[in-house]
Amino acid sequence: MAEKNANRFSTMPEILKEYEQLEKDMADPSMHADQGKARQLGKRYAQLGPVIAGYRAFKKSEEDLTAARELAEVEPDFAAEIPALEKAYEDYASAMEELLLPRDPNDDRDVILEIKAGAGGDESALFAGDLLRMYLRYAEKQGWKTEIIDVTESDLGGYKDISVAVKARGATAAGAAPFSKLKFEGGVHRVQRVPETESQGRIHTSAAGVLVLPEAEEIDVQINMNELRIDVYRSSGPGGQSVNTTDSAVRITHIPTGIVVSCQNEKSQLQNKESALRILRARMLAAAQEAADAAASATRKSQVRTVDRSERIRTYNFPENRISDHRVNFKANNLDAVLNGELNELIGALLEADKAEKLSAAEA
Repeated sequence: MAEKNANRFSTMPEILKEYEQLEKDMADPSMHADQGKARQLGKRYAQLGPVIAGYRAFKKSEEDLTAARELAEVEPDFAAEIPALEKAYEDYASAMEELLLPRDPNDDRDVILEIKAGAGGDESALFAGDLLRMYLRYAEKQGWKTEIIDVTESDLGGYKDISVAVKARGATAAGAAPFSKLKFEGGVHRVQRVPETESQGRIHTSAAGVLVLPEAEEIDVQINMNELRIDVYRSSGPGGQSVNTTDSAVRITHIPTGIVVSCQNEKSQLQNKESALRILRARMLAAAQEAADAAASATRKSQVRTVDRSERIRTYNFPENRISDHRVNFKANNLDAVLNGELNELIGALLEADKAEKLSAAEA
């Protein structure tokens, strides 16, 4: 048993050594002269904290069990304590196994959430608005901050596309940052309901796409301004009419990758440029990670870029007040609550399925 766990936790000596070095580095005043580097060290230190605490608890339980067995050979009364100590040992070992599962490198990041209307015309745009309100309310319940970065409205009040930043307030516990909670929301969301424009009461199906990008800091992605083509134009509103008399809208093309970002939400050209660069960094970070590590891109494989109703991850059925996530066979008849931001049960099911898959892979 001990030999099996020793093999499972063979990476711990390296992790302990890294943790000790982080403690030394963070105690060095000169390290804090570079705020970006200090933040990186702090994040890594926070990541390893639960692993170190779990391992110490596991080792303590191992010592207690070993001591009880040795004492039981001399004094039989100690044998009564062994079953409880064995259970505690196995519980701590299981907890350690979970703590050492591969982590998404972006789990501690904030996110940029992009919602785009797809098949279904104006009804799809209205549904995009429903999804936006759902995520905004969920973020509020989590204590996160939100900021609309860019938006293109539709004629009936929904959104053709919208980008929103979701940020944690200060440091977060492991698994509590926006990306770690929202990373499985990317993909095609399908809605079934009677549209407001439907006069005969027929149920229509439409779709909207969601893309979840880990927000990149300037230290993560270095942008060469000489590799950008920046175009400015007048911003437009529903129906294409101009809503500004100056060229405040900005379109940035990153020439090496072909990534194009447009922003027109702010009245200032400078503000729109900063917002566009912010989204560009996030997209470049995601693209770089996909190119560098196929495993790291597994999360994004379901984040469909074309909003095709056939490639759905979730269905929102209004007549039956039912929500279904097709990846984990999750179904619940509380659609009204989910659209009001009650996403914990649904997101919990996705996280549990991901954990089970990783545990199965680790045991293989």
